[in-house]
Amino acid sequence: MQGTDPVVADWAARRTRHAAAWTPTELTAAKADHVISVVLPARDEEATIGAIVGAIGRDLTGPGGLVDEILVVDSRSTDATARIAAAAGARVVRQDEVTRGLTPMDGKGDAMWAGLAASRGDLVVFLDADLRAFSSRFVTGLLGPLLTDPSVAFVKGFYHRPLTIEGHADPDGGGRVTELVARPLLNLFWPRLAGFIQPLSGECAGRREVLSRVPFVSGYGVETAMMIDLLELVGLEALAQVDLGERRHRNQSNQALGRMSAQIVLAAWSRLRRQGWVSTDAEPGRLLTQFVRDADGPAGREAQTVDVGVTERPPLASLLLPGAPGRG
Repeated sequence: MQGTDPVVADWAARRTRHAAAWTPTELTAAKADHVISVVLPARDEEATIGAIVGAIGRDLTGPGGLVDEILVVDSRSTDATARIAAAAGARVVRQDEVTRGLTPMDGKGDAMWAGLAASRGDLVVFLDADLRAFSSRFVTGLLGPLLTDPSVAFVKGFYHRPLTIEGHADPDGGGRVTELVARPLLNLFWPRLAGFIQPLSGECAGRREVLSRVPFVSGYGVETAMMIDLLELVGLEALAQVDLGERRHRNQSNQALGRMSAQIVLAAWSRLRRQGWVSTDAEPGRLLTQFVRDADGPAGREAQTVDVGVTERPPLASLLLPGAPGRG
């Protein structure tokens, strides 16, 4: 990492591993009395959820297996996601049932929070539910540092993300929001996080005692906020990253990526203000106007405005939820 802060370079050299470093057998032997949950937040993922749950169940569960629980959080799906996940062997909970009695929220971050609340593992693995050609090495790779090094509190996955547009394949073109938005923000304001290759990866794992002490931002700001909050809570040395190989998933449109980017900026803004970088109490705007092609519109475009505002669930440890692990 030429030109990188020596502290970050040293961390990356010691805290970056490859999923192939551990086998399921080795990790099962190292599991001891840990309880391991795999949580998949899912909205309308009927095309992929069954194969993911099935692979984890086949490879990593059963008597003496590595994984004790596969939990799918159905985030208001309108398709057969919940039914397919259950048929494949997952326990399915509905996001709104877990958060009943709390302020309603939308998006991935709230589904992740619900998954943490509803799961029972002291080690929790989060996976996105739109992964194609899924391999259970995603789970074993994320668990490797946690099971073999007690000083590691949180693990982030990274991978190659191919992108194909009009027949042209870019083997690493899938991380557009990372390179254009998240990485510049983190490098400029939280340079200790500069060594993370995929800071927006949805594949991550952590110790419940740590995950329950950070808030979860709604929507797609959750990964950025979590990285910043964990850095502040446990420090860089307790964080690690693992190469998971290649990740294939459904690529989003530029308009969808723009909305994600806005939520990341808002999540970063809230942390900048919380940490004293921003002195004003004024709130940034919540509305994002985008333009899509429309032959009948002014200048051949139609303006579409959406609310990209983010909120956050407080740390799980600060709430008493009926049925939550260890909470009455």
